[in-house]
Amino acid sequence: MVNQLLTTHQLPLITYRFVLLIVLDLYEMRDTRYQRGFTLAELLVALVVTGVVLSAVATLAYALGRANDTTSDTSYKQAQVRYATLRISQLVRNCKLVCCATADDFALWRADDNNDGQINIGELVYIERGPGKDHLQLTEFTSSNSAVINLSSIQGRATNWWTPYCSSATFTQLIRQCSNVQFSFDVLPPRSKFVNISFDLVEGGIVRQYQISARLRGWAGNLLSADGLSIVVRDDD
Repeated sequence: MVNQLLTTHQLPLITYRFVLLIVLDLYEMRDTRYQRGFTLAELLVALVVTGVVLSAVATLAYALGRANDTTSDTSYKQAQVRYATLRISQLVRNCKLVCCATADDFALWRADDNNDGQINIGELVYIERGPGKDHLQLTEFTSSNSAVINLSSIQGRATNWWTPYCSSATFTQLIRQCSNVQFSFDVLPPRSKFVNISFDLVEGGIVRQYQISARLRGWAGNLLSADGLSIVVRDDD
């Protein structure tokens, strides 16, 4: 029994040896009257056998190539899922609030970097799925603008409400090709404490469903006003 798989580089050499053995066997079986050459029938038999063997080798090489491509594609997508799970889980667990949620994205107050107890543009990050629900990406704002942003002013990223605070955004693709991306929360933002993201991904021709779930560990609900529309400076305001 063969203990290891044959590579496509080994197959031509094995085929050559196999055909050579067949030809030698045919030569040895010939009558001594015909030692000076092969008969037409013997050559035809050798050609037919060679053709069959080469056809089998080509089929096997193609199958091995397809299997290798499928394995590579699955490994790449699995790596994307692991990276997306890590990034999104860390963001949700460590964020202070889910500020808003729209049909295509939701915004997180990532952290209070300057400890002013208020939201600034550089502290926001969006998790987006796009209008086609066919990808997952992060959108961040690299700005030192410390202007306070009212919680009620935060809308979907595509509305460009943020342009007075920052001139450009940075996009990070987490999963490039997926489908049926869905966002769900335990309660509506900004009082959400749990986030779930589900999506479908095709791997090796099979549709698989994935979920990324995380709970806010540092939820800053104590900073919300009574109506949940703004951030208060002190807990007792």
